[in-house]
Amino acid sequence: MKFLSPLALLAFTAAPTTSSAWSTSSPSTFSFRTTAFSPRSVPATILHSYGTTASGEEATESFRLSFTASDSTISPWHDIPLNGSSEGTYNAVIEIPKMTKAKMEVATKEENNPIAQDVKKGKLRDYHGPIFWNYGCLPQTWEDPNEEHPELKCFGDNDPIDVVEIGSKALAMGTVTEVKPLGVLAMIDDGELDWKVVCIATDDELAEKYNDIDDVPAAVKDGIREWFRWYKTPDDKPLNGFGFDEKWLDAEMAKEVIGETHEAWKKLRSGETEAGKLWVGKA
Repeated sequence: MKFLSPLALLAFTAAPTTSSAWSTSSPSTFSFRTTAFSPRSVPATILHSYGTTASGEEATESFRLSFTASDSTISPWHDIPLNGSSEGTYNAVIEIPKMTKAKMEVATKEENNPIAQDVKKGKLRDYHGPIFWNYGCLPQTWEDPNEEHPELKCFGDNDPIDVVEIGSKALAMGTVTEVKPLGVLAMIDDGELDWKVVCIATDDELAEKYNDIDDVPAAVKDGIREWFRWYKTPDDKPLNGFGFDEKWLDAEMAKEVIGETHEAWKKLRSGETEAGKLWVGKA
């Protein structure tokens, strides 16, 4: 299979500029300028009565985006249901809006699992270039690091399963949106299995057109795979690999993988599987 260079990825995006990861309202236009941030003036992102509350300063280790429901703090990982309102759909939590660089993620080891910027070797993590899609995770899923995949012979990465939402809109950090899965890619990162579910928001204008992986343009599929292959190389890390001959698996297989990670999460949540340093709250 032909590898595409990072520069070739520019062909896969029509958006020429970068928005701020720190906005909690979906931008209608992009700008190289970073928006101003005030912890007390960030509007809540709400779906099914979920809200968000920001604290700390942007681009520092103190920043947290917490989730609320009925005036109580909740965990976006454990308390938001996996399944959406209609059959075959799921709720996705957006951690990184499209065309931004800050490596935000649900903090799996912190109480109530707020979104925070990842830190490696004492430094905040940023991608070396923007990600071209909305990126997040599915609640109530877990890639079990104790479970070896029977074909790929590697273990889960100890996180909720990742989603790459390919719709036309930039979704704000903390958005909870209903999506339908279109396919899944088995990325292998430093020997760990790190599934990437490609999906589309059910309210996106492309949702009626995209129902399975073959409906997704080849340029989009290639762009996603190559972005994740190369994105760590500026840090002198090796290229990431992919299982199943680097092929995208279809929507039915994506649902099967999601189901397996949901079962793993239920064992984690109930205490059947040892949580280690993970914060799982009360079952």
